[in-house]
Amino acid sequence: MPFDSDRKLMTTVHKIGEKFYIFTKGGVDELLACCSSYQKNGEVLSDLSNYKERIQDCNKTMAQNALRVLAAAYKVVNHPLTDDDMKKLESGLTFIGMVGMIDPPREEAKEAVKKCISAGIKTVMITGDHKITATAIAKELGILKDEKEAITGAELENMSDEELKKKVRNISVYARVSPEHKVRIVKAWQENGEIVAMTGDGVNDAPALKKADIGCAMGVVGTDVAKEAADVILTDDNFATVVAAVEEGRRIYNNILKAIAFLLSSNVGEIVVLFLAILLTPVFATHFGITDEYINELDVLLPVQILWINLVTDSLPALALAVDPAEKGIMKKKPLKTKGIFTKGMTWRIFYQGVMIGLLTLTAFVLGLATEGVSVSEKIAIGETMAFTVLALSELVHVFNIRNNKESVFKTNPFNNGKLILAIIVSAALMLTVLLVPALREIFSIAVLPLHKLEETILLVFAPLVIVEIFKLLKINGTKDE
Repeated sequence: MPFDSDRKLMTTVHKIGEKFYIFTKGGVDELLACCSSYQKNGEVLSDLSNYKERIQDCNKTMAQNALRVLAAAYKVVNHPLTDDDMKKLESGLTFIGMVGMIDPPREEAKEAVKKCISAGIKTVMITGDHKITATAIAKELGILKDEKEAITGAELENMSDEELKKKVRNISVYARVSPEHKVRIVKAWQENGEIVAMTGDGVNDAPALKKADIGCAMGVVGTDVAKEAADVILTDDNFATVVAAVEEGRRIYNNILKAIAFLLSSNVGEIVVLFLAILLTPVFATHFGITDEYINELDVLLPVQILWINLVTDSLPALALAVDPAEKGIMKKKPLKTKGIFTKGMTWRIFYQGVMIGLLTLTAFVLGLATEGVSVSEKIAIGETMAFTVLALSELVHVFNIRNNKESVFKTNPFNNGKLILAIIVSAALMLTVLLVPALREIFSIAVLPLHKLEETILLVFAPLVIVEIFKLLKINGTKDE
């Protein structure tokens, strides 16, 4: 009779000579309930009720030392087993003794639990082991601090779903549980609005793996049923791998946000400058003496320039942000609630940084139109060139602001993402090629800037770095609730 999670016993029958020997092993409490006698010094004694206390004391001592205890019993039948005998295999047994097996937690598991605690992740142990054994192991791992946080399957059985929902946050260890208990535990956490990851390896774990938001099956010792029910298969059966995956997931999520914030703030900047330039065209014409014959040429950015910025300046750095290394202390941040990508903080940053880029670009255009000692058409060409240059290169500088919303650029390592540095260098080189090669200058309508206008352009290009640093210093960068 194979092991069953409800019985917590396993029985085999062996024919030796003309006798049939029935051997049963399993949990101490479950096996004692099937015994009517015990064997001591080779003698079978029937006063088991008096001896049970000594057995339980030994069991408790072994369990407190984090040993998994397996009890053994037997009985002998002198005739071939009848159907009635088969129904009563696990009754009237003689208790033989116990063995204790140590399954020490891996060192990396202890470190992984520490990371979980600092990351705001609640680690819960669900086991078929005795409560004392489970408590000892959980304390060693750092999962359990107060023994009141450990309950048995029997105690769980007496709780209603509503009661479990209220108490589930304060329970860290479940011992001697049944498969259906695991589903109830997962459901209780989910009803509290939490994302639940469940690990398991057996057939009986499949329902809970399916119910969990993320089911993680063991790849080495896991059954095919568990693997089919799971979302993820751990090829090394190591809890530390789950925690490493959380860390990697946080890095990827952060990088997705960085890329989105960079692209949207850059595009908002383009929209702002084009919108304001259209509104202010009459003002520019009046203030800078641009006559009607040149008014149609008064474009802050040409279509080919906008296309170039979107294809070259925006794309390469955004792709490189996807491989940005994890921020320092990423596993010390609390889990994000599922409110979507556009939090108040991110929306604010996209808005103000986009407006910043747009206004800097428009400032460059105005400074170009204010050039003295040149013709009207040259003023417009200089203004367009300065706006194009500032918009393109300021976005490359702005990438460094995006990488960390809290820490100053000067407190982080700007060179720890080689691909990003390469993307910036390539984008800047392509931009300089357009600005310096005569044939390309003609295609993009680029003018040669006077020296003082070149200085102004360089200042405006690096201005985003200074402005965002001030916002970070004043703690108005939209990170309060993140």
